[in-house]
Amino acid sequence: MGSASVVWVRFNMTIRILNRQSRLCSKTIMSAKLYSSGGQAIDVAEVANNISKVMMSSPQSVLDAALDQSGLRVSPEVAEDVLNRFRNAGLLAYRFFQWSEKQRHYEHSVRAYHMMIESTAKIRQYKLMWDLINSMRKKKMLNIETFCIVMRKYARAQKVDEAIYAFNVMEKYDLPPNLMAFNGLLSALCKSKNVRKAQEIFEKMRDRFTPDSKTYSILLEGWGKEPNLPKAREVFREMVDAGCDPDIVTYSIMVDILCKAGRVDEALGIVRSMDPSICKPTTFIYSVLVHTCGTENRLEEAVDTFLEMERSGIEADVAVFNSLISAFCKADRMKNVYRVLKEMKTKGVTPNSKSCNIILRHLIDRGERDEAFDVFRKMIKVCEPDADTYTMMIKMFCEKKEMETADKVWKYMRKQGVFPSMHTFAVLINGLCEERNSQKACVLLEEMIEMGIRPSGVTFGRIRQLLLKESREDVLKFLNEKMNHLAESKSSYTDLGKDDTIMNIDGNLMDPQLCGVFSYDYLRALACIRVNYVDRYLSGNVITKQDLQLLGVSCMMIAAKYEEVCVPQVEDFCYITDNTYLRNEWWLGASFVLLKGNRRYHH
Repeated sequence: MGSASVVWVRFNMTIRILNRQSRLCSKTIMSAKLYSSGGQAIDVAEVANNISKVMMSSPQSVLDAALDQSGLRVSPEVAEDVLNRFRNAGLLAYRFFQWSEKQRHYEHSVRAYHMMIESTAKIRQYKLMWDLINSMRKKKMLNIETFCIVMRKYARAQKVDEAIYAFNVMEKYDLPPNLMAFNGLLSALCKSKNVRKAQEIFEKMRDRFTPDSKTYSILLEGWGKEPNLPKAREVFREMVDAGCDPDIVTYSIMVDILCKAGRVDEALGIVRSMDPSICKPTTFIYSVLVHTCGTENRLEEAVDTFLEMERSGIEADVAVFNSLISAFCKADRMKNVYRVLKEMKTKGVTPNSKSCNIILRHLIDRGERDEAFDVFRKMIKVCEPDADTYTMMIKMFCEKKEMETADKVWKYMRKQGVFPSMHTFAVLINGLCEERNSQKACVLLEEMIEMGIRPSGVTFGRIRQLLLKESREDVLKFLNEKMNHLAESKSSYTDLGKDDTIMNIDGNLMDPQLCGVFSYDYLRALACIRVNYVDRYLSGNVITKQDLQLLGVSCMMIAAKYEEVCVPQVEDFCYITDNTYLRNEWWLGASFVLLKGNRRYHH
């Protein structure tokens, strides 16, 4: 019975893949013919949608073959569309990225590279991220924004030292840091709630980069997120004293800070004191004010602020309407919510997925599930739901034990080309486990892993318990192997931080930041040469244990001089060893190795 269960899981998956691919074939070949014969006339969305369907219905092991057989060809616009759809599935997006690069008459755009860098960094595939950067470097496509993305992603993962390292290493990539890069670093740190570090760097480098209004606005926003209103006021005063006039961004940030601090009246005072001829309030400022009033149950003031905005000649956008919808939901005024939706239609403002999510979340929390489903069916006709929308609906039906309807929503989501997130998979798998439907749950889990999404411990734990109760250890072993394979594919370049180390083949510890400086092939060559140098030195000399690191990295310096074109500086080795040794100690160490090694180091 055990082996039969594993066969069933694989068979079910294979049948679904073949059925989907056969249905796609007739559609996708026609799209390819239109593209190749028409040349110019190409429906980007249609081709991207067809590629997405192939990607979602094919295991990674046969993805290249499935895309080749589909007959589809890509353009930069199509590639960017697909990468955007799969931004939450970094490994799957990377497979498509590699496949598209091999297509004739196609070259990746800078935007495609940036989207791929964001996707790989999001799942902490930092080795792949640096591989992409090195590829851009060879094609002379690197720009300041590339490193701003890297800094932002490192900071978001709370890898502050790595974010700073990315800033410092820019010069080696022939991109000397400028004010834009400096602001990018400060912004990355402030948005990841590391404003104190950002302030420290600002104080150290303010003479090197002359701060502008954007620099001060970034710090202002950082202290607002802390939250630290006195420090935010101090930065604002310093900005004015430095001769930087506050712009609309600065005012928007200050209003947001005051609202979050509960000082709505003061925020309203700032908005009303702004001179429209110099700095006119924006819809963002009003959306913040309306949202805050609604959150604090000040519904009348929220409505008054909205009307005041309209009287001042500012047309409401979807963000302001969403804030008003949120305020009415908070007050449980659903009739008013539907009136706002009608007004949006009258004024030609289309609701977005956030509009839908605000209403659905409120109705589900109230227990109005039938009304929520009715709203969902109406809203999908006027706006495109996102993964969060579908996740809410699937979870709602799973909790109602209506698994057939949950499955219908899931299939509709896939048909629309919306890529499921980890949470979407989790809610449906958990629902199936509650119904003791282990077969469908296992198929979904395998599909999830195939897409490069690692399930949470809770999700995998539920399936594990269910399989053990059913005495299906063979299926559990199969899924464990899939999980381990996914972990192994990430382990060589995931979560590489300053506190992590890699055991080299000579038994010494090597900092993984070298992976970001050298390409993968060079890293192996350098490691081999370094091992050779260390072995030769130790064969004729005796050193203490505490000097082994100095010896190892000194040999790496010498090996880099011999092997690398872009040679790392001494400061890099100081950084990766956490300043264990000073600059002059590294030079002395390298000189000592060369002098003592003498003829041993001639090639």
